[in-house]
Amino acid sequence: MPYVELSIYCAVGILLIVFGLLVCKKQKVSLLHDYHYRNVKEKDLPAYCKAMGIGQIVIGAGLCLTGLFRFFTGSFYSWIAAILAGGAGILIFHKAQMKYNGSWFS
Repeated sequence: MPYVELSIYCAVGILLIVFGLLVCKKQKVSLLHDYHYRNVKEKDLPAYCKAMGIGQIVIGAGLCLTGLFRFFTGSFYSWIAAILAGGAGILIFHKAQMKYNGSWFS
């Protein structure tokens, strides 16, 4: 069972990291919901993509770390990595959304 849990956490984490890299580096804004970037100006798109990609990468890395910590320690405290990384990623998302789009849903 620990191998399955590790595999799931790492698979989802790696998927988020890959999506984050595509958004950040290749500016694949289409990987995000269209209402999230509807009001982003063309000149702000590179900065917006970078911030949103970094947020996804942080959350993905947190999931991978959580899976590794759960695998090696089996401790409930391994969720601290997921909570911290998830909170940091959402904070990065929020900051980018407010700065470049004006709101979360527009």
